[in-house]
Amino acid sequence: MSYSYVKNKLDSNGIVILDGGNGGELEKVGAKMDKDLWCGKCAIDDPEKLLKVHENYINSGVDVITTNTYATTPISMKEYGYENFTNEWNKKSVEIAIEAANNSNREIAVAGSVSTSGSWDRLEIDQLKQGFIEHLTILSDAGVDLIILEAMTSKNATVETIIECSAKINLPVWLSISCALNEKDKKLMHGYQENLENCEAKFYDNFEKSISDFSKNHQGPILVAHSDIRITSDAIKKIKKNHKGVAGAYPNNGYFEKPMWKSIDNVSPSYYQDQAKSWILNGAQIIGGCCGVGPDLIKAISKLK
Repeated sequence: MSYSYVKNKLDSNGIVILDGGNGGELEKVGAKMDKDLWCGKCAIDDPEKLLKVHENYINSGVDVITTNTYATTPISMKEYGYENFTNEWNKKSVEIAIEAANNSNREIAVAGSVSTSGSWDRLEIDQLKQGFIEHLTILSDAGVDLIILEAMTSKNATVETIIECSAKINLPVWLSISCALNEKDKKLMHGYQENLENCEAKFYDNFEKSISDFSKNHQGPILVAHSDIRITSDAIKKIKKNHKGVAGAYPNNGYFEKPMWKSIDNVSPSYYQDQAKSWILNGAQIIGGCCGVGPDLIKAISKLK
């Protein structure tokens, strides 16, 4: 378990395979979903199922697995009355991911998910910073190999704040943001739209401008995530045009209807692999999946590395 293998692949223009969504897979194997934290309590309520989900992704050919800490941010934990368990539940999630990586017969890196899940966009900057730094510190101290700033669905000021806070952590940092399509002028926007047909789009700024702005303080990989598969290739092009670092992609399959994720059945492994080929052609070096993308789809794209 280390980041050196991943770094070597990226430095040599290789392809790194990231896992898919933890929450959707935990739902599929019957793990208990919390009405507020979604899959956030699975490390406590269903640790064996969480371990199995990580191992299924490892067996599908990934290089990196992600801790099940997206929903257990300090802000969310406090919002729903779980603040006394923030440290314990996050550490337990990291322990399970590390156990899965150590059980493998090859090198697997563990990425700590530090997200903007919760009421971040309604908080003052000082409150944001406190929450981000707390989560970053817990996960880095628990032994992850890298941090993924999963800032999907967040406005620019929130993304810029989480980038600023991550600079204090002595680990490699990847940034993930989402995008949406403005149907009126067909422009790609930094925003939020899980699925083009089933979800209303929310726009924050022009996507290219946002990438350019974020790149001023973040030199690590930037990934487009938690967005519709069909606009991912265009997003990759715009990341490569406006960011000097590594680009990546891990889109959705489906949309969220609380407390469950709704997958779309017509996304086959062959279709997902074809889409991933276009991401690579457009400059992506890190490819994986977000919500609704499971080991079957990840196995298909792992053949591209």
